[in-house]
Amino acid sequence: MTSSPAIRVRGVVKRYGATEVLTGIDLDAPRGEVTCLLGPSGSGKSTLLRCIAFLEETSDGLIEIDGEPLGYGPGSNGGRVRLPPASIRAVRSNIGMCFQQFNLWPHMTALGNVSEALVTVRKFSRGEAEARAMAELEKVGLAKRATHYPSELSGGQQQRVAIARALALEPKIMLFDEPTSSLDPELTGEVLNVMRRLAETGMTMVVVTHEIGFAASVGSKIVFLDHGKILVEGSPTQVFGKPRHARIDQFLDTYLDRGAAGLL
Repeated sequence: MTSSPAIRVRGVVKRYGATEVLTGIDLDAPRGEVTCLLGPSGSGKSTLLRCIAFLEETSDGLIEIDGEPLGYGPGSNGGRVRLPPASIRAVRSNIGMCFQQFNLWPHMTALGNVSEALVTVRKFSRGEAEARAMAELEKVGLAKRATHYPSELSGGQQQRVAIARALALEPKIMLFDEPTSSLDPELTGEVLNVMRRLAETGMTMVVVTHEIGFAASVGSKIVFLDHGKILVEGSPTQVFGKPRHARIDQFLDTYLDRGAAGLL
């Protein structure tokens, strides 16, 4: 018997004024697997991810996290109703997110950045919070840099601190919005390696990325968006295998790593 998806998206629409950036999105993210969202700039990938995190409110449609509705639930008349703030907070607590920018507090050390939310949100004692934070920094290979401030860390190290900060709150689902886009190629690998190890633990992950190799080798499910709609979805073999959708070939050939289509 197949388990229910960790994330269930049905009929999601997102508008900014008269502009519709997501059109009727239906998506299941399998539990314990990595779902990669691909597509050209402006296709709606990051907007969809932000809707899943409830950082953006959808204009229509429903989202469930672990079977619980997020933000809105079905209404009695076939529409939808907004849920109470306490319900929204409870469901969101299952989600961790890493952004393109690291968003670390510059006046706090790596240890402080990871432990602060445990103290202020989870009400851990300072000692308990720092012990948990050190364990997470160890997992991302930065225990020896715990006392360093963001300005003393490379971009890759800062992003790894951001990942540790999210993991310290023990989310069931991790969302990544192009986590390597602001890094130079030399530092990208260290962040992707942390994400690979995280995937190996069975963490449910949804990743917006342009790292085609990562998506093809780590992703269990590839979802390709174009103009706010899901154009193609399936396993890496189904999406990248030949013969493939002409729009995928076009995307791969015009992607920053020119000629990527010939490598898959």
